[in-house]
Amino acid sequence: MECFPFPDDLVRAQQEWHDTYRALAAPRPRRASELRRRLLALSVRIHWHPFWSTSPGRTPAARVELRRRTGRDLGARGAA
Repeated sequence: MECFPFPDDLVRAQQEWHDTYRALAAPRPRRASELRRRLLALSVRIHWHPFWSTSPGRTPAARVELRRRTGRDLGARGAA
């Protein structure tokens, strides 16, 4: 497996995306409109991040690895 040098702000945005998505997926979420707007804003920030224009970021595997790397600790962050 390749090791991608993800910038901290990109990793943080993807983690926030997972957190927001999970909050929105909860039954009868509070502030659903706000959560949807936040999810959209994070999606745009992640999609257009400058990292994707670099050589390591050009591969589809980089996007998959970012989601995999940030999605692993969902249980640990959710329990905290």
